[in-house]
This record gives sequence, structure tokens and C-alpha cells, in this order.
Amino acid sequence: MQPKPVTGINVFSGTLRILPDIARILKGVYHLASAKPEKYQSLGRMFEIRASQRPDHCFLRYEDSEYTYQAFNQWSNQICHYLSSQGVSNGDTVALMMENRPETLACVLAVTKLGAIVSMINTTQRDDVLIHSLTTVTPKMAIVGEECIQAFTHVQDQIDQPDTFKKFYMADGSSHPAPDGFIDLNDAIKQQPNSNPESSKHVKMKQTAYYIFTSGTTGLPKASILTHFRWIKAMGAFGLAAFRIREDDVYYVCLPLYHNNALTVSWASIVGAGATMVLARKFSASRFWDDCRHYGVTAFCYIGELCRYLLNQPEKENDRNHNVRVIGGNGLRPDIWMKFKKRFAIPQIMELYGASECNIAFVNNLNLDMTAGYCPMSFNVIKYDIEQDKPILNEQGFMIPVAKGETGLLIAEVTKRSPYEGYTNTKANKSKVLNNVFKKGDTYFNSGDLVQKQGYKHVAFVDRLGDTFRWKGENVATTEVEEVANQFPQIQNSVAYGVEIPNTDGRAGMAAITLTTDLKQFDIKGFTNHIKSKLPNYAVPIFIRIRPSQEITGTFKYKKGTLKTDGFDYESFKEPVFVLLPGESQYQEINTQLNGELKQGKYKF
Repeated sequence: MQPKPVTGINVFSGTLRILPDIARILKGVYHLASAKPEKYQSLGRMFEIRASQRPDHCFLRYEDSEYTYQAFNQWSNQICHYLSSQGVSNGDTVALMMENRPETLACVLAVTKLGAIVSMINTTQRDDVLIHSLTTVTPKMAIVGEECIQAFTHVQDQIDQPDTFKKFYMADGSSHPAPDGFIDLNDAIKQQPNSNPESSKHVKMKQTAYYIFTSGTTGLPKASILTHFRWIKAMGAFGLAAFRIREDDVYYVCLPLYHNNALTVSWASIVGAGATMVLARKFSASRFWDDCRHYGVTAFCYIGELCRYLLNQPEKENDRNHNVRVIGGNGLRPDIWMKFKKRFAIPQIMELYGASECNIAFVNNLNLDMTAGYCPMSFNVIKYDIEQDKPILNEQGFMIPVAKGETGLLIAEVTKRSPYEGYTNTKANKSKVLNNVFKKGDTYFNSGDLVQKQGYKHVAFVDRLGDTFRWKGENVATTEVEEVANQFPQIQNSVAYGVEIPNTDGRAGMAAITLTTDLKQFDIKGFTNHIKSKLPNYAVPIFIRIRPSQEITGTFKYKKGTLKTDGFDYESFKEPVFVLLPGESQYQEINTQLNGELKQGKYKF
């Protein structure tokens, strides 16, 4: 199930394919080489430059509205001048809670032009999680969209608000007045000048542009720091050198703007080339390709789950009828990579790897199949003991690199060119830093991800460290189990994880699956034969949980925390669970008696 190591022949042919785009690639390399933390440059200044170069070119299309680069820049300037008059200045934080719409980007642009920081609040958060995100970075002010007012006002009394704290309201296509205590931002900016603010020339690359919150799949979200330095490097590395976005490209963004793929990778790629963005309010699997055809889309950003949702849609005669030439994103699994590429006729899949808090990134700029791509920066893949949850050391006490084709923990050296920006949480930062790795005094970032070392500075993602579990003395990668389970025709999607069984060492495999058919029609014997024939014995799940749908985050990641806590005790969550008992040939549904016996540890797995 793991991707095959990249071969020299593939790398050679991939290199030949990029020759026609060498000028654009060199432009990207130039931006990378010239990016320095102390330099006065920022995303706001880059947008101003594009607006002066291509004033009448369409920057943004949203539903039936269009904005040129000049018009959008002038709008953001009005917001910027007004916020400045209200006391927002260099280093301040402004919370922004708004769904995908032009106003969101305009506000981000306005705040960052002041050298201030935007805290990108996940619009799906509610109650305690929302309170946590709103208080983690102590914003000076908040901008809230009409669509999020109810969620915000429900918790606002539990947020520490100094006397200077101001709340701004952004209508959502309606004429509804601002709620009590809010200032209507649309009305407030009308008399403001639309000229570029002087402040945008004095923002350094090393300054924080915005906070992106982790998805919170296993706990409360953490605020990761994204600097202007990272944004501009993304423009060069992803937009120009890898995706090779052109001036005439139309780039579709349907991921939420509080997600790094949308706000950093996609937006930087578009502005870097002076291209056009098509912004969707939300992702819709049924409407996706119709949107692409309607707007003449030539590129889009993805995460792996998005591609799986598109594959799960019924096939249509016009599936290949579009102008998309390149897609970029992360998490496209090997089990659907070629299916997706062939069904929808995608010429270039630019898979990338780079978490919000990570100090390096990989990108598949050679357009190879089933790889996260290449990274020119200093990194390594080291041997890791899953059971002890720590790196394996040699006799001298240093960490050990894996060989080509092996799987290990990805670590990235922390240098001036690849600084670790991390989280706002100091404790979380410490857990991500490894010292004295290969020699005394060196420092590496701990990605928390298991990857396969493919050679030629390429890697393939295997699993999150916390998701991989130990069973029968072997490491089980949940992604491998999910890929095999998803191949069975009656399964729409699956989530694999490890659970404890009383009187048993390690964690037994469990898969929560959503069926495409009724449970009565589920071919449990066929599924058992399928999973046994495709997986090694130790990786075959002991338990199967049937779910009507999977719980996901706002960025389409599966929530595994609750599933792990639930375990196999079906009586606590009222969903059918099947078990593969020792010596049995197929899964059987757990009843009350069998559940009690399992909880008492009567079976020897």
C-alpha cells in the first residue's frame, strides 16, 4: 500500500517535462533566494505591486461578482485606513470570523498592510472551542461576518474584552443593521481614502501575517504562526516553481480561507502570477465540476479527502470536459491517485507536504505519481520506536537515518533559511523541537509524521505518528488499512485507529466504515476475504464499526479522538460493531453477551 520508491528513470523523465516552464521556475527560485526575514516585503505590498502592474485584470470572481486587482486593492485600503483610525497598528491582533467571501480576503489584506496580525477563526467552531480560539491570541478587535454573529455573540461574554476592544460587523449580502455593540464596517469605510497606506512599505518578512489554527482532531486547536516570509516563499516555491501558475490561469479555491492551503498556498500562487481566483463559498462535490466549467477554471487546490468525495460522485459523460491543467494540494492517497487522475483527465498533480507549523515543504514539481515530492532544504528521516514513542538512538546517543525505501519520522533542520515559527503556545513548541540529533548543538523540527524515504530527496506520506499503533509486535499504519478498506465496492469511506482490549498487549485495529448500501445488504464475508487478502495478518482490523457518516473537521479531516475513546463497546454509542474473533473465518456482529466477554478479556487475540 505504500508508494513505490521513486526511480532514477522517473526523475529523469520528470525533469524533461519541466523544461518548457524553466523561465517561470527560475522566477520562483529567484523569489525564494531573495526572500530574507529582515527584508521589507509583505503580502500586502506584493498585492499593491500586482495592482499597479495589472490594474484592470480580474483578481477575483465570486458568484456573479468580479473584482479587478486595482479595485480590490483600493477596497482593502479603505478598510486598512479605517482600522488604523480605530487604533489597529503594527503587532496588534485582529480576530476574523467570516466564511469564504470577498470581504474575508479584503479584511486579511487590510489588517496585514498595517503590520497587524489576523487571527483566522475557524467558522465551524462553537462554544468552548470557539472561546479557546478567541482567547488564545488575545485579539485587540474582532471582525465578524453576519453569518457568524450568532456563534460569536453566544460566547462573547466569556471573552476578556478590555475597554478598547471593538467589534466590527460585516453584512453578508443583506441590509440588516449591525447588532448592538458592533460597528458596521461597510458603512464605516465609505469616507476613507483608497490610496495605499504608508505602513505597508514598513512591514518586514519576518513579521507574523496571521494565525492559522490546527484542525483540533485530537484536542483543542493550536494557533500556528504564519509570517510574510512563509507566504512569499510559498509564492515562489509553490505558485511559480511548482504549479507554474500563469497570468491567464483561473484558480478555483473552495477550501476554507482559515485553511493554509487556501490562504497561503493558493492565494500566494495567484498573486505571484497575477492570475484570477474563483472563490467558492463552500466545497460542493455535486457542483464542483460545473463550477470549473462555468468559470473556465484551469487550476485548483485540494486536500486528499476532497478528491475522494469527487470520486464518490456518480460518473458522468462530461467528467473530463473541463480546462483544468494542474491541481495542487496535499493528502491525495495512493489508493485513489491514479483513479482520480484518469477519470478526470488531470495532466499535472502537484502534491505537496508542509504543515502550517512546519519549517520546510515538499512539492511534486516533477509531476511524478504517488509522491509528496522534493525538498531542497535540509531534512532527514529517522528510525522511530512506535511502542516507546521515541527516536531510536545509536551507541553514541544520536539518531539514526533510515535507508531508502524505509519508513521513519520526518525531521527538518532548523536554520536561518528554514526557521521554526511554530505555535503561539510555548509548551507545544518545545514538543516539536529535537536537539543534538546527529551531533551536539544541532536542532531539528519534529514533524510528527511518518514518511517513506523514496530517494532523490523525495518522500511519501505514510501516517501521523499518533495514528500509527503497535499490534503483534508490528507497526500498523492507519492509512494503509484505510486504503485497503476503501477499495471494497460497498464502502464509501473508512477511518482506522487502534483500541485497547483488556488483558491484551498493544492496540487492536479498528475501522469505522460508512457503507454505500444498507447494513442488511453488506457482504461481510466478501469484505472479510478482501481485507485478509490485501493486508498482512497484524494489520487486519479486529473490529469494524458501522457509521451512517464520519465526523469531520472544517478542513475535511476525520475526527479520531472520540472514536479511540469509544473503543469497541457498542452499547455506549449505539452503532453496530463487528469483531473477528481468534480462529474465526469472518467478522460477526457483537451482541450484549459477546460485548461483556470482550470487556472481561476472555479472548486471546
